[in-house]
Amino acid sequence: MLILAIDTALEACSAALHDVATDETLAAERLPMARGHAEALVPLVQRLMLQAGKEFSEISAFAVTVGPGSFTGLRVGLSAARGFGLATGRPVIGISTLATLAAPLLGSDDAVPAVAAIDARHGNLYIQMFGAGGRVLISARAVGIKEAARAVAIGPVRIAGSGAALLAESWPAGEPAPLLVDVNATPDAIWLARLASVADPARSKPRPLYLRGPDARPQDAARIARR
Repeated sequence: MLILAIDTALEACSAALHDVATDETLAAERLPMARGHAEALVPLVQRLMLQAGKEFSEISAFAVTVGPGSFTGLRVGLSAARGFGLATGRPVIGISTLATLAAPLLGSDDAVPAVAAIDARHGNLYIQMFGAGGRVLISARAVGIKEAARAVAIGPVRIAGSGAALLAESWPAGEPAPLLVDVNATPDAIWLARLASVADPARSKPRPLYLRGPDARPQDAARIARR
């Protein structure tokens, strides 16, 4: 069962072609970038298919991160995955960015809770906390940094994501410090494929997960009145 996994939600453009039956990665690539995902993604996927020597007809499903993340970046990945799915007739499975960030930590040791934290700007974080067996301890949400720190400081934890340092800096006094603070973590397309392989396509639609409204809003001032 081959899954092509795509991530453009944050500051990287990543994809992996992964055989979940054997847990073998046939090809994978990650390009750090803040913008330019739309131009980079399709050539990246083409390189992976050539490297693996596979055709799109051999892919069983497509996986894509659905957010939270950059509004523009999310649209790039979702549009591409939906297009691939439509062209091949294969299912497209959406997985949250936060779950994908936490997956490598839980895969190495799920005895210690894992917190995925993304910098949402303006003093806020997107967070989600997972425990043993991937059980959700705190659901995905947008929350202030200090409130987030109070919520997750329940004992030894590990933090990954662009908001990890912000969360660690606001850690409540007297609580055990995080065992790991990985500020460089971005969603791993290989783990995205693994998560998609056990997800229910009917409950994992490729729809954007927006935990708050966009920063850019239409201006009300000087708006022309409509009759």
